[in-house]
Amino acid sequence: MYETLEDFAQTNGLRHVSPVLKLLLGAGSILLCVSSPGPLAPALIAVCTSLVTIGLARIPVRFYAGLLSIPVSFATMSTLVVLFLTGGGELLARIPVPYVTLTVTTGGVNLAVLLLARVFGGMCSLFFIALTTPMTEIFAVAQRLRVPEVFIDLAMLVYRFVFVFIEEAGMIYRSQVMRLGYGTFRESVRSFGMLAGALFLRTWESGEQMMLAMDARCYDGKFGMLDDIPPASAPALGAVALYLAGFLAISCLTGSMALY
Repeated sequence: MYETLEDFAQTNGLRHVSPVLKLLLGAGSILLCVSSPGPLAPALIAVCTSLVTIGLARIPVRFYAGLLSIPVSFATMSTLVVLFLTGGGELLARIPVPYVTLTVTTGGVNLAVLLLARVFGGMCSLFFIALTTPMTEIFAVAQRLRVPEVFIDLAMLVYRFVFVFIEEAGMIYRSQVMRLGYGTFRESVRSFGMLAGALFLRTWESGEQMMLAMDARCYDGKFGMLDDIPPASAPALGAVALYLAGFLAISCLTGSMALY
């Protein structure tokens, strides 16, 4: 999954669009989603960002749907908890279960729908950034915004070691599967413990090897970074600002809108 995300970020249809525009659009959409008092604006943002991601960036629909299914499934479980445990308003239904009776009220339904819309809109906006903007360009934009260099360097190291971590875990897991290490539950627990221990040692060794390679290349405490990101044109910035302003107006006008 992490390789696929990075591959799409490097080869999508919006690859040569200024990362400033993409980050402004995605981050602004996320802020509008999490701060919207009503569910309509986040839902519309989710639809718009999904259409841009699929239509303009040319991300496959099946992959995008599978990617969204992960956070939406967690959000759905959280929404069910909110639906049954949040009171207020008129009683809509009673669901008797052993030792307790679950109730659904209008207040719980409204809050659950708002929560689901916020999560869906925010995740669509976040995946728009992840699928269209390479991390190297995000780091370059952060450097232009005067983010402290120590934070950028740490982020680059963490991003690098995520790849190392997953690659090592995949190699160990495949070797265990080939040796039938997950045939039974007891063997699965034992194999997972061995995987965790070996993964810690291997990633530690990979970190030391990386530090030796950096010292051999005269590392002085600062990472070099390319600064050739395409600039953002004034009409494009105006279009993004108009887009965000329009959804801000929708959020303000439909803040009191609810299902009940």
